[in-house]
Amino acid sequence: MLEITPDPIAPPLAVDEVITCLRERWHATYDLQLVVRRRRLYLQVMWAYLEQQSFPMNAEEYRVHLAEVLDVVNRLGLAGDVRKWLSSTRDKPRLGKALSLHLEVQGPEAEGLLREFLV
Repeated sequence: MLEITPDPIAPPLAVDEVITCLRERWHATYDLQLVVRRRRLYLQVMWAYLEQQSFPMNAEEYRVHLAEVLDVVNRLGLAGDVRKWLSSTRDKPRLGKALSLHLEVQGPEAEGLLREFLV
């Protein structure tokens, strides 16, 4: 498991930056999802991608969805860690296998920030 420590000086992740990263890394615009399991928050790179005929969103809906996911990542102060993970992970999303990053915030405000996103 990758240990995440917030980097408050990292610039926020932008939709265009993430789309470019996904296309350069895997030649596809994969879906990103926030998933809660056992009171932990994960960022997952799913196996479905925008260029698939069966993908449930059009390009504009995908950009709005991605902006919502990135808003959470940026508000948690984890943009730098997610940026590094997306550009360096050796795995690739495959049918039925998403890539998963545990989003862990440390420090005195960590519990309050996570509580905001854990329903």
